[in-house]
Amino acid sequence: MNNWENDLNINEVKEIRTRTTVYFGCGAIQKIKDIAKLYFERGIDKVIVMSGKNAYKSTGAWAVVEKALKENSIEYVNYDKVTPNPTTVAIDEAAKLAREFGAKAVITIGGGSPTDAGKSVAILLKYPNETGSSLYTFKFTPTKAAPIVAINLTHGTGSETNRFAVATILEKNYKPAIAYDCIYPEFAIDDSDLMLGLSPKQTRYVSIDAVNHVIEAATSTVASPYSITLARQVIELVAKYLPKAIQNSDNKEARYYLCYAALMGGVCFDNGLLHYTHALEHPLSAMKPDFSHGLGLAILLPAVIKNIYSSKSETLNYILEPIVKNINSAESAAEGVYEWLKSVDVPNKLKDEGFSESDIEKLTELAFTTPSLDGLLSIAPTKATRDAVATIYKESL
Repeated sequence: MNNWENDLNINEVKEIRTRTTVYFGCGAIQKIKDIAKLYFERGIDKVIVMSGKNAYKSTGAWAVVEKALKENSIEYVNYDKVTPNPTTVAIDEAAKLAREFGAKAVITIGGGSPTDAGKSVAILLKYPNETGSSLYTFKFTPTKAAPIVAINLTHGTGSETNRFAVATILEKNYKPAIAYDCIYPEFAIDDSDLMLGLSPKQTRYVSIDAVNHVIEAATSTVASPYSITLARQVIELVAKYLPKAIQNSDNKEARYYLCYAALMGGVCFDNGLLHYTHALEHPLSAMKPDFSHGLGLAILLPAVIKNIYSSKSETLNYILEPIVKNINSAESAAEGVYEWLKSVDVPNKLKDEGFSESDIEKLTELAFTTPSLDGLLSIAPTKATRDAVATIYKESL
């Protein structure tokens, strides 16, 4: 039996967080009616809705939300230009629109990108003299934000349940992460029926994002029993239900449990935080803004496992058991994870995505100089030297 308990120090005090009220399950989108009614009673009569171009409408979410807002006399303005890997430029545009309109709350409809952009706008509504750039270069520390309702359309980021947001500062190739208590969504809606239209590729990448969240959160230096036991269950569910969702995108049960896994993944890394894989992926998608975050994480994961195995072997043996049997070394753990990724049709390496050995120096530099990423590296379970980071990139080529 794997004794993950051996990897924890019981004399360290851990912080355990669960904050957002989540409406979870098939049909949960209808709960927006109750939220709209409550907001109107609280005097929130204008909101900004943050979304991408299409999914918020094509999933059917918008029709329900718009009706609820109108029935409760809440006026809205829609910013529908959020892209994957959202930028501070878009955040500034949306914040200006929200301020001029007089929005008092933010509703996000989409995956992690509209959610993160919406959280950022919620802060800027309370700090009208600040910008996306000043927020993401830590020029100020926000303690307040407009109320946020996060309607989630993917089973990946878990952003609907936690205090994190990410944005890219294009001119610097920076993709920092922020984490503030004021941006926990007040309400989240996780309706897996809205996720039935995710393509097989998106289905893989967002689910792999959830797996990465929990592997990092269970092995960081601030991991707790809560993040470790959540991690095991998340990986179990993804291992069981991802192949079913890939095989049949309309499998409602598979979507439901992948959605639950991602939700728990968000809570898991809200508690155990993140380290190598996210710190090293952010430079990848900062350099190539069209690059899928989940794919980047998948590519880096085997090399990260190899690096951290010596310091967290019991935990990794325990949480990875649903996808890797008979781990007996760092190499077998890394190889086993790569075999699992191949089994869900993600055999990619960095070279396949246009990166080369000549990029390693710049990527390593960005991992250490992008605001906030040093914080992730500082809680990695092994010493995060420049050589260690460069080696992970090199082994991922």
